[in-house]
Amino acid sequence: MGFSNQWAERPSKLLTVADFCSLYRIGKTSLYREAAAGRLKLRKFGSATRIAIEDAEAWAASLPIVKGGEDEAA
Repeated sequence: MGFSNQWAERPSKLLTVADFCSLYRIGKTSLYREAAAGRLKLRKFGSATRIAIEDAEAWAASLPIVKGGEDEAA
């Protein structure tokens, strides 16, 4: 197995902003609002912004749970 094959077979551990928004069905404005509030970690590589899969999953798990059509926090 060559070097290029080794990396080609590995799934990415980082999501692009577009991938995150598509996966979680939210807009870019909401994503950046969540990051500004400290609820979602963003990572930078030069000008590229990425979200680690574990950070995305932690963010989703931290969202409030709604029961019976009412918000628990209300």
